[in-house]
Amino acid sequence: MDKEQFAVSDRLTDIQVELATVIEAVKVEEFTSFLQLFSDINRRMFFSGQGRSGLIAQMTAMRFMHLGFRSHFVGDATAPSVRNGDAILFISGSGRPSATVRWAQIARREGACVGVITSDQNSELAQLADFALHLRTDHTRQFGGSLFEQSSLITLDSIIMYLTGQSAVAKKTMAHRHTNLQ
Repeated sequence: MDKEQFAVSDRLTDIQVELATVIEAVKVEEFTSFLQLFSDINRRMFFSGQGRSGLIAQMTAMRFMHLGFRSHFVGDATAPSVRNGDAILFISGSGRPSATVRWAQIARREGACVGVITSDQNSELAQLADFALHLRTDHTRQFGGSLFEQSSLITLDSIIMYLTGQSAVAKKTMAHRHTNLQ
Protein backbone atom coordinates (compact mmCIF):
# COMPACT_ATOMS: atom_id res chain seq x y z
CA MET A 1 0.00 0.00 0.00
CA ASP A 2 1.52 3.32 -1.00
CA LYS A 3 1.56 6.44 1.19
CA GLU A 4 -1.55 7.98 -0.42
CA GLN A 5 -3.59 4.77 -0.09
CA PHE A 6 -2.49 4.52 3.53
CA ALA A 7 -3.67 8.10 4.22
CA VAL A 8 -7.07 7.38 2.66
CA SER A 9 -7.36 4.17 4.66
CA ASP A 10 -6.54 6.09 7.86
CA ARG A 11 -9.33 8.62 7.17
CA LEU A 12 -11.85 5.83 6.56
CA THR A 13 -10.80 4.25 9.84
CA ASP A 14 -11.12 7.63 11.61
CA ILE A 15 -14.71 7.99 10.40
CA GLN A 16 -15.54 4.39 11.27
CA VAL A 17 -14.24 4.90 14.82
CA GLU A 18 -16.17 8.17 15.22
CA LEU A 19 -19.41 6.57 14.03
CA ALA A 20 -18.97 3.58 16.31
CA THR A 21 -18.36 5.90 19.27
CA VAL A 22 -21.60 7.81 18.59
CA ILE A 23 -23.73 4.69 18.08
CA GLU A 24 -22.30 2.97 21.18
CA ALA A 25 -23.18 6.05 23.28
CA VAL A 26 -26.89 5.96 22.37
CA LYS A 27 -28.85 5.10 25.50
CA VAL A 28 -30.98 1.99 24.95
CA GLU A 29 -33.85 3.41 27.04
CA GLU A 30 -33.81 6.64 25.03
CA PHE A 31 -33.76 4.72 21.75
CA THR A 32 -36.59 2.40 22.86
CA SER A 33 -38.70 5.37 23.95
CA PHE A 34 -37.94 7.15 20.67
CA LEU A 35 -39.35 4.19 18.73
CA GLN A 36 -42.82 5.11 20.03
CA LEU A 37 -42.82 7.98 17.53
CA PHE A 38 -43.16 5.35 14.78
CA SER A 39 -45.57 3.00 16.56
CA ASP A 40 -48.64 3.67 14.42
CA ILE A 41 -48.43 3.00 10.68
CA ASN A 42 -51.82 4.72 10.26
CA ARG A 43 -50.48 8.01 11.60
CA ARG A 44 -49.21 10.53 9.07
CA MET A 45 -45.46 11.03 9.46
CA PHE A 46 -43.68 14.27 8.64
CA PHE A 47 -39.91 14.67 8.39
CA SER A 48 -37.90 17.88 8.51
CA GLY A 49 -34.34 19.14 8.59
CA GLN A 50 -32.27 21.99 7.21
CA GLY A 51 -29.29 21.57 4.86
CA ARG A 52 -27.71 18.12 4.89
CA SER A 53 -29.93 17.10 7.81
CA GLY A 54 -32.83 17.85 5.46
CA LEU A 55 -31.41 15.41 2.95
CA ILE A 56 -31.35 12.74 5.68
CA ALA A 57 -34.98 13.65 6.50
CA GLN A 58 -35.94 13.24 2.83
CA MET A 59 -34.26 9.83 2.60
CA THR A 60 -36.02 8.74 5.77
CA ALA A 61 -39.40 9.99 4.55
CA MET A 62 -38.88 7.88 1.43
CA ARG A 63 -38.14 4.74 3.44
CA PHE A 64 -41.19 5.27 5.65
CA MET A 65 -43.28 5.63 2.49
CA HIS A 66 -41.79 2.31 1.33
CA LEU A 67 -42.91 0.79 4.64
CA GLY A 68 -46.49 1.94 3.99
CA PHE A 69 -46.64 5.07 6.16
CA ARG A 70 -48.31 8.21 4.82
CA SER A 71 -44.99 10.02 4.79
CA HIS A 72 -44.20 13.66 3.95
CA PHE A 73 -41.17 15.92 3.88
CA VAL A 74 -41.87 19.39 5.26
CA GLY A 75 -41.45 21.92 2.47
CA ASP A 76 -42.44 19.63 -0.41
CA ALA A 77 -45.19 21.12 -2.54
CA THR A 78 -47.40 18.08 -1.86
CA ALA A 79 -46.94 18.05 1.95
CA PRO A 80 -50.26 18.71 3.72
CA SER A 81 -50.67 20.69 6.92
CA VAL A 82 -49.65 18.98 10.14
CA ARG A 83 -52.58 18.22 12.45
CA ASN A 84 -53.62 16.51 15.66
CA GLY A 85 -52.70 12.84 15.59
CA ASP A 86 -49.79 13.31 13.19
CA ALA A 87 -46.14 12.84 14.11
CA ILE A 88 -43.19 14.92 12.95
CA LEU A 89 -39.47 14.20 13.21
CA PHE A 90 -36.98 17.04 13.18
CA ILE A 91 -33.31 16.29 12.49
CA SER A 92 -31.08 19.10 13.73
CA GLY A 93 -27.56 18.87 15.09
CA SER A 94 -27.73 22.20 16.89
CA GLY A 95 -31.44 22.13 17.67
CA ARG A 96 -31.50 25.88 17.08
CA PRO A 97 -32.56 26.81 13.50
CA SER A 98 -35.30 29.38 13.97
CA ALA A 99 -37.51 27.97 11.20
CA THR A 100 -37.24 24.46 12.67
CA VAL A 101 -38.06 25.65 16.20
CA ARG A 102 -41.03 27.63 14.85
CA TRP A 103 -42.31 24.57 12.95
CA ALA A 104 -41.99 22.42 16.09
CA GLN A 105 -44.02 25.01 18.01
CA ILE A 106 -46.71 24.94 15.30
CA ALA A 107 -46.77 21.12 15.30
CA ARG A 108 -47.18 21.02 19.10
CA ARG A 109 -49.91 23.66 18.98
CA GLU A 110 -51.75 21.57 16.37
CA GLY A 111 -51.50 18.46 18.56
CA ALA A 112 -48.87 16.53 16.59
CA CYS A 113 -46.38 14.28 18.34
CA VAL A 114 -42.90 15.82 18.03
CA GLY A 115 -39.69 13.83 17.73
CA VAL A 116 -36.18 15.25 17.54
CA ILE A 117 -32.76 13.85 16.73
CA THR A 118 -30.11 16.32 17.89
CA SER A 119 -26.62 16.57 19.28
CA ASP A 120 -27.73 19.24 21.79
CA GLN A 121 -30.11 17.71 24.30
CA ASN A 122 -30.54 21.12 25.97
CA SER A 123 -31.59 22.97 22.81
CA GLU A 124 -34.96 24.67 22.48
CA LEU A 125 -35.94 22.12 19.85
CA ALA A 126 -35.13 19.20 22.17
CA GLN A 127 -37.21 20.82 24.91
CA LEU A 128 -40.23 20.94 22.55
CA ALA A 129 -39.99 17.22 21.79
CA ASP A 130 -42.21 14.44 23.06
CA PHE A 131 -39.41 12.05 22.05
CA ALA A 132 -35.78 13.10 21.68
CA LEU A 133 -32.74 11.10 20.68
CA HIS A 134 -29.38 12.57 21.59
CA LEU A 135 -26.40 11.77 19.36
CA ARG A 136 -23.12 12.81 20.97
CA THR A 137 -21.06 14.08 18.04
CA ASP A 138 -18.81 16.70 19.64
CA HIS A 139 -15.62 14.60 19.36
CA THR A 140 -15.32 14.71 15.57
CA ARG A 141 -12.42 15.65 13.32
CA GLN A 142 -14.78 15.90 10.34
CA PHE A 143 -15.95 19.19 8.89
CA GLY A 144 -19.24 20.76 9.97
CA GLY A 145 -22.01 18.44 11.00
CA SER A 146 -20.86 15.45 8.96
CA LEU A 147 -20.66 13.07 11.92
CA PHE A 148 -24.13 14.10 13.12
CA GLU A 149 -25.63 13.58 9.68
CA GLN A 150 -23.94 10.20 9.19
CA SER A 151 -25.01 9.07 12.65
CA SER A 152 -28.58 10.25 12.06
CA LEU A 153 -28.85 8.26 8.83
CA ILE A 154 -27.46 5.10 10.44
CA THR A 155 -29.76 5.49 13.44
CA LEU A 156 -32.83 6.02 11.25
CA ASP A 157 -31.87 3.08 9.01
CA SER A 158 -31.63 0.93 12.14
CA ILE A 159 -35.19 1.99 13.01
CA ILE A 160 -36.30 0.90 9.54
CA MET A 161 -34.58 -2.45 10.10
CA TYR A 162 -36.27 -2.76 13.50
CA LEU A 163 -39.71 -1.99 12.04
CA THR A 164 -39.31 -4.48 9.19
CA GLY A 165 -37.72 -7.14 11.39
CA GLN A 166 -37.60 -10.43 9.61
CA SER A 167 -40.99 -9.81 8.00
CA ALA A 168 -41.12 -11.03 4.42
CA VAL A 169 -44.41 -9.11 4.08
CA ALA A 170 -42.75 -5.81 5.08
CA LYS A 171 -39.91 -6.37 2.65
CA LYS A 172 -42.37 -7.30 -0.11
CA THR A 173 -44.40 -4.13 0.62
CA MET A 174 -41.23 -2.04 0.50
CA ALA A 175 -40.17 -3.59 -2.80
CA HIS A 176 -43.64 -3.01 -4.28
CA ARG A 177 -43.71 0.63 -3.14
CA HIS A 178 -40.16 1.33 -4.37
CA THR A 179 -40.05 3.44 -7.52
CA ASN A 180 -40.20 1.68 -10.86
CA LEU A 181 -39.62 4.87 -12.85
CA GLN A 182 -35.84 4.59 -12.99
